[in-house]
Amino acid sequence: MAITSANQLELLQTAEAVAREKMIDPGLVIEAMEESLARAAKSRYGAEMDIRVAIDRKTGRATFTRVRTVVEEDDLENYQSEFTVAQAKEYMDDPKVGDTFVEEVPPVEMGRIAAQSAKQVILQKVREAERDRQYEEFKDRAGTIINGLVKREEYGNVIVDVGAGEAILRRNEKIGRESYRPNDRIRVYIKDVRREQRGPQIFLSRTAPEFMAELFKMEVPEIYDGIIEIKAVARDPGSRAKIAVISYDNSIDPVGACVGMRGSRVQAVVNELQGEKIDIIPWNDDQPTFLVNALQPAEVSKVVLDEEAGKIEVVVPEEQLSLAIGRRGQNVRLASQLTGLDIDIMTEAEESARRQAEFELRTKLFMDTLDLDEFFAQLLVAEGFTSLEEVAYVEQDELLVIDGVDSDTANELQARARDVLAEQNKAALAAARELGVEDSLVEFEGLTPQMIEALAKDDVKTLEDFATCADWELAGGWTTVNGERVKDDGVLEPFDISLEEAQTMIMTARVLLGWVDPTELESDEEESDDTDEEAEA
Repeated sequence: MAITSANQLELLQTAEAVAREKMIDPGLVIEAMEESLARAAKSRYGAEMDIRVAIDRKTGRATFTRVRTVVEEDDLENYQSEFTVAQAKEYMDDPKVGDTFVEEVPPVEMGRIAAQSAKQVILQKVREAERDRQYEEFKDRAGTIINGLVKREEYGNVIVDVGAGEAILRRNEKIGRESYRPNDRIRVYIKDVRREQRGPQIFLSRTAPEFMAELFKMEVPEIYDGIIEIKAVARDPGSRAKIAVISYDNSIDPVGACVGMRGSRVQAVVNELQGEKIDIIPWNDDQPTFLVNALQPAEVSKVVLDEEAGKIEVVVPEEQLSLAIGRRGQNVRLASQLTGLDIDIMTEAEESARRQAEFELRTKLFMDTLDLDEFFAQLLVAEGFTSLEEVAYVEQDELLVIDGVDSDTANELQARARDVLAEQNKAALAAARELGVEDSLVEFEGLTPQMIEALAKDDVKTLEDFATCADWELAGGWTTVNGERVKDDGVLEPFDISLEEAQTMIMTARVLLGWVDPTELESDEEESDDTDEEAEA
């Protein structure tokens, strides 16, 4: 088929039709046609030729041209698309390097293979334009809810028509009991929009905590208006969820507003989420209070918070234990997700037994090391003493408040404790040296002999080894893996070293080794202090 023999307006009509169908710029379709025709022409004239096609946007006439560039004689590589200044003089007046010579060439007859190739180029370019248009339209809509129509299911994933293209609801983003048929209407959360070379670019979810938050925003005007804020959401999709809310207007109850008249507002969300039960919890800045709220409907007797470790112990009555834990641990798991704390639940009897065991262990420690009778050792524990260091170095006034302890007894008690600690330090240091610890680490200020021994057992034997440690390797910490908090044990964790103390010790070691400029360290500390002051202000 010769291009010139075809209806020249047919190209424009085709471009308009494709552009309307795919909702893209007609100019992009015409550019794809120009490229496809140029490729077909190259198959006739030669692949090394620079053949270009221009389609008139008004008449539809396709013009085929050959372009040649003027180059230095030494740079001539492609004789089909380049020529020298001397050669160019036959076609041009006063040619210079870099000039181009354009000449029109006859249109080509397109055989079956060439036509098929041209069609593939057009389809590819149209798909690329369609994907670019889809990305531009949806890139700013991530984090919102959209309605769509189910088109089909592929390997458990649901392909959804969202009006301007297709999106995917992956199997793990569906609520467990849900199944869909073609043309079912579906409400979904746009979790992510990203450029992809192939496959879907819009990723949907019905299990994301944000989906529930957005549903409440649609049902509760006070949330939409900013009077009530959703502070946290934890979900076991399709089964149960907890949502924490706070009101910035004292006259509005955040829980009641989210529940609605006769439960109408929360029920609308429950129905959308296939009957997922929702506990609406009042937010509180005080973590223990917030946790007590989060564990509802269970009643809590006592909480003990370890803020640094992000861990909390919860004591409940025996009859409340199963309710606090929930079916298959669901209640405590959701409460943990909601608060961001690692929760350890025990009964009052278990806590009493643990405290008794700790009491007996500390009593035995003082009896064995300080040569005390059981009664006197129990007095020390009852007054809150937990270690030999506390006995040895506490202000003597704190010992004198114990019944039966006078100044002489206090002096003797502290002398014994210091003697025992000195022996323990000597033994620990000897053990560390046996393991190969160098003087640089032994002489480092801030490390006790027991700490040095613990470091040596972990193959930290020089100041250089110590300086390369991370703070969590020394003090311990918590890492979130697949949504679960995992404990990282620190080498010096048994000695109650905080992360801040570990950071300071590591940086001090690096300064001593010359790895860090002390002035830079001071500057960082000043900036940190300024930031803290601004935060407090």
